[in-house]
Amino acid sequence: MDVFSHGLYGGAGFYGNSKKSFWKAFAFGVAPDVLAFFLPFTILLVQFGLGKIDFTVFEPPVRDTSPSYVHTLYNFTHSIFIFAAAFIVVWFIRKKPMLEMLAWGLHILLDIPTHNNTFFPTPFLFPFSSYTFDGVLWASQPFFTINWIVLILLYSYLIHRYRSKKR
Repeated sequence: MDVFSHGLYGGAGFYGNSKKSFWKAFAFGVAPDVLAFFLPFTILLVQFGLGKIDFTVFEPPVRDTSPSYVHTLYNFTHSIFIFAAAFIVVWFIRKKPMLEMLAWGLHILLDIPTHNNTFFPTPFLFPFSSYTFDGVLWASQPFFTINWIVLILLYSYLIHRYRSKKR
């Protein structure tokens, strides 16, 4: 799934709470991809800014062409076990759960069916298993369009509900 969608789905559960809570959940929702892809994405944006890439014909990179550090970071940030361990450690330190972190777990769950084995399959059982699910690529049509329609409907509902409560 695209990074921005992850943030919006993660933040949706906290919409109407404090802005800080929403943005914290949004950040945890995008964090797994941002941590793994920040450097390559920055290079891509610079190339786009210089007119060297046309996003209208953009295809996601083939997994084998990405630097090895990207795969390592991706494995760690997309593991349900790593997420659970981090969630528990933060809970232990704070003496209460940081519920916004659940957006990270949701990111992983959403990625499992929305990545296929040719484009960064989600290693959700890492480091205990290399099993991945061969899902539907998030960038394919009509999935990409349906995803954004769902997000528009979801946020339309959340905004309406929030405004109704304020009256």
